[in-house]
Amino acid sequence: MVFDRLKQMYDLKRKADALKKELESEVIDVESGEVKVRINAAQKIQRLDYPLDISPDKLRDAINKALDEAQKVAAKRMQGMMGGLGGLQDLLKG
Repeated sequence: MVFDRLKQMYDLKRKADALKKELESEVIDVESGEVKVRINAAQKIQRLDYPLDISPDKLRDAINKALDEAQKVAAKRMQGMMGGLGGLQDLLKG
C-alpha cells in the first residue's frame, strides 16, 4: 500500500515536470501599441521591445497583457494534467 502511494507520487512528479518543460517551451508573442513582449507559458519574459520614450503605464499594460495570455495557455495545458491529480486526492485521503 505504501509502495503504491509512492509510485503515485512519483508518477505525479513526472507529469508535473513534463508539464513544466512544456510550459517553458511554449512561446507567446504579444504586441500592445509600440510594445512587443515575448513570454513563455511558464510566465517568464523572454524578450521585451519598446521605444525609450514609452510611458511606464503603457509598458506595464503590455506586460500585464502578456502575462494574461501566458496564464490562459498554462491553464489550458494544466487542465489536461488535472486527471492525474485525482491520484493526489487519493493520496491525501490517507
